[in-house]
Order: sequence, then structure tokens, then C-alpha cells
Amino acid sequence: MSYDTYYIPANFTDAGRVLGLFEIRNLIEAALLTLPTLYLCLSRLPFAISQRITVSLVIVVPLAGFALIGINDDSLTRWLKSWWVWRKHRRIMFHRGEVKRK
Repeated sequence: MSYDTYYIPANFTDAGRVLGLFEIRNLIEAALLTLPTLYLCLSRLPFAISQRITVSLVIVVPLAGFALIGINDDSLTRWLKSWWVWRKHRRIMFHRGEVKRK
């Protein structure tokens, strides 16, 4: 009996990812969240430009990091859809077996 040997390359999980870490969907969501936020911070804050940049970085960098990483290895929109479906279909079960929609 002969067995075939298959070699799995070291970068097989990098397909569909940017820099081998972030999914393309997460990157698009991060851009859609951070670019308007960055624009609003730079155009609407009544500070000098160096203070605007500092405030923008304090807000935009954590927002982009959160969007890139996601929640439980899901993108933010995928997680939000799952949460919304759970929220819509949740029930309260009483000790007599009755089910009440909340």
C-alpha cells in the first residue's frame, strides 16, 4: 500500500489576507470607518493642526485596530448581523416550559 505525501506550504493561510494578517473584508470595513472619522476630525476640530492630528490619531488608530482585528475572528458587520439575529430571536423560558418573546 502506498501513501501519497502532500506538502503544505508555510503560507497557505495567507490567501485572501493583507500582509498575511488581516482579511480583505476587515480592511475595507476599517477604511470605511476611519476615513470619514479622520476627515471629520481634521476638518471640524477648532484646534491648531498639530492638536488636530493628535486628537485624530487618538481616535482613529484604536478604531482602525478594532476594525482590522474584528470580534471573535469575524468582521464587524458579520458579528453585528449575528448579534442582530440572536437579539431578534431570543426567548425567555420559564420553569413551566412556557416561552415568552422578549
